[in-house]
Amino acid sequence: MTRTVFCRKYQKELRGMDRPPMPGDLGQDVYENISLRAWQEWQQLQTMLINESHLSMRDAQARRYLMEQMQKFFSNEQHDRPTGFVEPEENDD
Repeated sequence: MTRTVFCRKYQKELRGMDRPPMPGDLGQDVYENISLRAWQEWQQLQTMLINESHLSMRDAQARRYLMEQMQKFFSNEQHDRPTGFVEPEENDD
């Protein structure tokens, strides 16, 4: 049986992740409130932000920046976008 969650980003029931994507309270919050679809979209956006901005994950400031952008993305707030980025179209997964 597929696990579903009420996705914070899409405001509807969607397929959930199989396990928390990271340790700690933040990972548990994402697991309980973010759909697999939204997580995969964030992963793509995060990769583009890292590459375009030449971020080093060894830099604590870069990691904080990405966490801020992730929270904005999942809450549908204004977040940074790489040049040419287009929001994914809404579809029912």
